Amino acid sequence: MVRIKKEGVILRQADVDFESEAVLNPAVIKVGDEIKMFYRAIRRGNHSTIGYCVLDKPLTVSNRLDKPFMVPEHDYERHGIEDPRIVYIDGRYYMTYVAFNGKNALGALATSADLKTFERQGVIVPQLTCTAFDELAKVNTDIIERYRQDYNSPDTILMDKDVVFYPRRINGKLCFMHRIKPDMQLVAIDSLEELTQDFWENYITNLAEYVLLTPKGPHEINYVGGGCPPVETPEGWLVIYHGVDNEMKYSACAALFDLEDPGKEIARLPYALFSPDQDYEISGDVNNVCFPTGAIVENDTLYIYYGAGDDKIACASVSLSALVAELLSHSGLQSLA
Repeated sequence: MVRIKKEGVILRQADVDFESEAVLNPAVIKVGDEIKMFYRAIRRGNHSTIGYCVLDKPLTVSNRLDKPFMVPEHDYERHGIEDPRIVYIDGRYYMTYVAFNGKNALGALATSADLKTFERQGVIVPQLTCTAFDELAKVNTDIIERYRQDYNSPDTILMDKDVVFYPRRINGKLCFMHRIKPDMQLVAIDSLEELTQDFWENYITNLAEYVLLTPKGPHEINYVGGGCPPVETPEGWLVIYHGVDNEMKYSACAALFDLEDPGKEIARLPYALFSPDQDYEISGDVNNVCFPTGAIVENDTLYIYYGAGDDKIACASVSLSALVAELLSHSGLQSLA
């Protein structure tokens, strides 16, 4: 097994109103010598905004805003903007997040040229009722039977979260993963303008073709979901994602995918990369949570930033080469259906 080092908590809630309940689930990106961190901040009443801080070293916060960096602006996100991830593609920063209107939680996108001002692109995942989903996906009985388990009512909007972009175009395509429980799915498009209602209806009709990861081992048997933006290595895309077991314990998991065919699974760890075992992970607003959302590479060290106990931000580190080698020891090529 690969050796993981728990680096501990690096950010806790400050004595300011907008993060009076919790800080968690950060997006990170290195720009020059600085690591920019955009994190979910929760105030009383479960209202989320995005906070911001700068790290001058992977574990050292050097500057932190005392007010929200990004707040809800539109009806679809009126109750909160949550769980950001960020990448840099074609000269622009892509920040995905969960837009929550008090009832529906859906993947949304904002883009920026300078990390100072962001332009909202809106919800970019399907906005379908569960009844519509059933009708579109009816050609695949397995999909309907497994995905229906989370429906509250036929008129419920299908929850689609954990949108995470790959950090470059692949064969000319913008690629992102998203999560309709219990699996993770893959999208490849030429431009955001393709994400129309017709696109999503065709996509859902053929959803089995786009399943990227489905739960396998006991540590992820309940469901899986997107984590950090994929890390490009010579051996493939390293995907750090989260898995949830039958006791609702959230763990960080790892898989490797083909560089030019991101739907082709090369290897997956048959065990969790790391799980809650520290007090700050075991106890929190939600107990037993390690929820990875951001990563950077320094030399051969991969730093993984995650929400711990759903109310603080922690970091774990691992040798990137050792992790890839461990993954390859469990290789067995699998492709999207």
